[in-house]
Amino acid sequence: MSTAIATEVPLISFLNRLETQDWNAAIQKLLPSIHEVDKNATQIWFSFFPLPLHQALSKAEDPELLARELLLQGDYKLSTQIDSSHQFLYGHRYWPQVKKAIEQYATESKSATDSLADQILTIADTAAKVAKVDQSLTIGITAVGLMTLRQVGLTAFRAATGRISIAAQPARKTPDQILKARAKDDSQGLLGFLKTVDKKWTVVFDENDDTAKYKLNNLQDLAWGAADDKSRNWVEIDPRRIEGPIPVECRSASCGTCWVGVLGGAEKLAPVAPRESKKIKEFGYIETDDPKPLIRLACQAQTTGAVSIVIPPWNGVFGKPLKAKQQSLRDDLAADESVN
Repeated sequence: MSTAIATEVPLISFLNRLETQDWNAAIQKLLPSIHEVDKNATQIWFSFFPLPLHQALSKAEDPELLARELLLQGDYKLSTQIDSSHQFLYGHRYWPQVKKAIEQYATESKSATDSLADQILTIADTAAKVAKVDQSLTIGITAVGLMTLRQVGLTAFRAATGRISIAAQPARKTPDQILKARAKDDSQGLLGFLKTVDKKWTVVFDENDDTAKYKLNNLQDLAWGAADDKSRNWVEIDPRRIEGPIPVECRSASCGTCWVGVLGGAEKLAPVAPRESKKIKEFGYIETDDPKPLIRLACQAQTTGAVSIVIPPWNGVFGKPLKAKQQSLRDDLAADESVN
């Protein structure tokens, strides 16, 4: 299907009209209906693949040049990860049903007059019935699927295989088992209540791999703990991973390389310090004043308990530069209007 034809599909036209605030509003409206196991994961995914960055790259005369200007590293293209970008969502298990339901909805819907949230619920309900699961487990992955469709286009979306990217054994885990594991802290022994700096906590960085975890000391930041993990050749897996599973280039919140999403245990991390809060906004990762947000810089986030995190496949410094470009565009438009 050509781009010209794809844009005539009511759902595609509807999605193309939406801006970041529209998606944020829909997700916030849907959060109470999303199963607890995927509430954080859904919000994290939308931070990992922000619409403004996609818009800037798709409109740029030279996307590769812009990517270099924004210091993008790793795999930041959602088009190469249609089936795998969301494997940290529990709802990823139902991706084949959700993907098919989205394609069917895009083909059969004659108009897109319902709100974004309502359309997500409609598609999620269809997928849930086919998968024979509660709708709460398909809402988050459906929202993710629609944003994926928005960014990659209908042709690429349809061409993706719809394959699940996790092994059979972890795929059998129930939501309750995963939530219980996230909430569990390491035992410190019979005299654990007397320990302070000697306490050690487990950090899980891939819930679909039982070996993807490491230990760190109480109040040690996530990046330092990860640097001690020599369990595999991390650089071979990802050139950005020069010290353990978490990519890192500095230790001062200056590079943005070590950002992570917190699936479970955000309350066990020390509050965001002023520098970290300022830098994650400049990098473009998250806009929030929450003292313990779901997006953190691993080199700054000190832990007081076991946590479960997810590591994005890319990093960059795009927040402040994109805002500057947008402001420049607004200034140019205002100048043109004043002349006319």
